[in-house]
Order: sequence, then structure tokens, then C-alpha cells
Amino acid sequence: QVQLAESGGGLVQPGGSLRLSCKWSGVIYGIYDMGWYRQAPGKQRELVATITSDGSTNYGDSVKGRFTISRDNTKNTVFLQMDSLKPEDTAVYYCNVHQFIPARDYWGQGTQVTVSS
Repeated sequence: QVQLAESGGGLVQPGGSLRLSCKWSGVIYGIYDMGWYRQAPGKQRELVATITSDGSTNYGDSVKGRFTISRDNTKNTVFLQMDSLKPEDTAVYYCNVHQFIPARDYWGQGTQVTVSS
């Protein structure tokens, strides 16, 4: 029943910025983490960033210092501000909600981010 709606992807030049958003609907039990993962063609899915209910963040090494994750708990929404984008950031970005009890993950359908001059 839980659904995640992503938006904000698109085409941007190297050095540019994009802001992704993801809003979930349905029922989530207890506290939950939210995050962003990405997958480029021919590569495995990798962590971009996660954020806990109280705002603690974790970033993948390749995006640290360039991306910022945030959330608005009143709106069931997580954001990913992407600055100083590089061609290697090109991927499909997936929103994630991680419920702890019981342990369960929910995923968005993905949004394409393309960084190219």
C-alpha cells in the first residue's frame, strides 16, 4: 500500500544543480529512515545518502560535500540537493523508505538524472 512519488530529475550541465524530492503515502510503522540510491547502466545500485527521523545523515563517498539530504516529516518528504554535478553522477536515482519494526524497505520507481555538456 505504501507508494513513493519521486520528482526533480532531468538534464543538467556539469557543475549545475538539481533538487530531487520524494513523498510517500500510505502507512509506515514507527520511526523510519529515508534515503536516495542510484544505479548507472552496467553498475550496481549504490548508496547516495540516508537520513534518520531526527536528522542524522550519511553520504556515499563519491557525493560527500556536494549533495545534501533533508526531510520534512510533516509532509512525508525527503529531498536531495545536488550541487557541483559531474557526468559520473548520471544514473537513475531511487528514493527509499526503511521501516525498522518490522524491517521493510519501500522504493520509488526512479528518476533519471543526466549530467552532460
